[in-house]
Amino acid sequence: MSKIIAIFNQKGGVGKTTTNINLTACLGKLGQKILVIDLDPQGNSSSGYGVEKNKVQNSIYDVLIKKVGIEKSIIKTNFENIDIISSSTELSGAEIELSNLNKREYKLKDSVNKIKDYYDYIFIDCPPSLGMLTINSLTCADSVLIPIQCEYYALEGVSQLMETIKLVRKRLNKDLEIEGVLLSMFDGRANLSIQVVDEVKKYFKGSVYKTLIPRNVRLAEAPSYGVPVIYYDERCRGSEAYFDLAQEFLELEELEGVLV
Repeated sequence: MSKIIAIFNQKGGVGKTTTNINLTACLGKLGQKILVIDLDPQGNSSSGYGVEKNKVQNSIYDVLIKKVGIEKSIIKTNFENIDIISSSTELSGAEIELSNLNKREYKLKDSVNKIKDYYDYIFIDCPPSLGMLTINSLTCADSVLIPIQCEYYALEGVSQLMETIKLVRKRLNKDLEIEGVLLSMFDGRANLSIQVVDEVKKYFKGSVYKTLIPRNVRLAEAPSYGVPVIYYDERCRGSEAYFDLAQEFLELEELEGVLV
């Protein structure tokens, strides 16, 4: 049975899309069947996987608003075990269009339920905002993975993020859990990065991944070539970090399965 994970932080520039692309690519390399849903109107997960958004016949917008069957929107990528449902420029208007629909918070969930058993994991790249698209993601998801950057204002907005998750649990998705918290853009030479790690660990108490994602030039370059970093330079620090994260992720999933 599939697990659906929303990658979410309403603050921009925290490594959300970078994590979505590179964690999923590494999980695919490790033999997991993955579906990526790009729900961010910017469409960076789509382009990071080499998808030309303007040439896509059916995007996630068509699924949510035009009632196109979700199976018609799935694109097979050139990467091992990875399928994707692309974003589109039209998605930026979906917030307003969704607000007029009946059961608007459940549109994504109702569609994803039809195909979720085809995959081991489904990852949703959320917009950096708290609008209707994000609410759809959190209503659909089993858990939330929260990327946080190792910078001065790291925890700014986190209380609002947690309040949103709390509200979704109360009204729309009582089983929503925190999958884990990922610290990105780590610089081991900087005292600030080390202080932020300690601060985030205190706040989230046991939910923080041991793997830290470093600042890395190759990691920043890979999206411009439309490939995950592990396909761009598998020996760089960014690739090694995301591969370690994928292994840690699967080990925790296996442990969770044993404890249930």
